[in-house]
Amino acid sequence: MLFTLSYAGLCAASPFGNCRKCKGFGYALKKDRRGQLKPGKTCRRCRGDRKRIRIGRHLFNVAMRIHRDGTR
Repeated sequence: MLFTLSYAGLCAASPFGNCRKCKGFGYALKKDRRGQLKPGKTCRRCRGDRKRIRIGRHLFNVAMRIHRDGTR
């Protein structure tokens, strides 16, 4: 119960979180021949925006959209 309320508060305060695939970099990291990290392709999941909408916020937005469309 406490976890649910804290996650709902987090989604209300900060609806966007770092992309889980690129960890907020916006691109995939790759190594060159010497082993140094270099930026690779743009992240397909966040499209280079570095942020993604949280799952809880997305579900809240869908519920609000359904409610709004049903009461018009």
